[in-house]
Amino acid sequence: MSEVATLAGSSVNRYALFRVFKYTIYLLLAYNVYAFFIENHAAAGAVFADGVQLGRIIEAYNDSIDTLAWVLLLLVFELETFVLSDDRIRGWVKWALNGVSAFCYLFIVYSFYGYVAEMASLTHLLPLSQPACDLAAGGGWQLVLGQDDYVPLTAGNCAALADDQVLRLADAQVLGTVSTWNGIKWLAWTDVINAGAWLLVVAILAFDVWLQLRHELSNAIMRYSQVIKAVLYFTLLLCAIYWGVNGSFLDFWDAFLWLVAFFFIELNLFEWQAETSSGEAAPA
Repeated sequence: MSEVATLAGSSVNRYALFRVFKYTIYLLLAYNVYAFFIENHAAAGAVFADGVQLGRIIEAYNDSIDTLAWVLLLLVFELETFVLSDDRIRGWVKWALNGVSAFCYLFIVYSFYGYVAEMASLTHLLPLSQPACDLAAGGGWQLVLGQDDYVPLTAGNCAALADDQVLRLADAQVLGTVSTWNGIKWLAWTDVINAGAWLLVVAILAFDVWLQLRHELSNAIMRYSQVIKAVLYFTLLLCAIYWGVNGSFLDFWDAFLWLVAFFFIELNLFEWQAETSSGEAAPA
């Protein structure tokens, strides 16, 4: 009996540590909302020198709004696939979860539009109409060093620029070298691909949860779903690796945490579907 009790206690301890690790990942993702807000706010002050108009808030604070919506959606998936039992997800609870999900999807799709708009804005690059140092003397211009990384254009940093290799944004007082803009374009494309892949992942996952609540998520459907999502998760992993090599550490870290977080959601769904299947098979 003592050996059985020891094994049971060890299993409980491992399960408790697993849950602590899972919810620590969720908390780190929640903190990233603040980290992205600080980064976006600094960039918005450089790109939108006259202030951010209401219609362009999503473009200026795209990362922080997108991350906040994803954190809320992650909590909904956690409630549906792990915390709440099947008989609790009905009535006002079901409507509340669906309402929060719809709110999150609205902002997630809108954020996807923001990434596309940001990428599209990078196609409107113009040559300088006068030397960069003349623009520095007038003030108000920003020099882009990387994605969301700007410094004021001064007489000191403009001297190192070759004017024939400098381009400016069409709708903002921001300039940078051709190589810098090309790097930012690739990162912007990565943002679009990453956001699009995540939209497909949550669409499939939401469909899986809907079927599971109706007890219609069969093993065959589960396998097809997992194959499609595996391709999408691999695409997301490639995006994370690209950010790690060419982007900022925050982008890489955030992408890595999201992959880990949705691994937990997938594990919840797998265990939920297995429990339902075994429960239905037992009477037969």
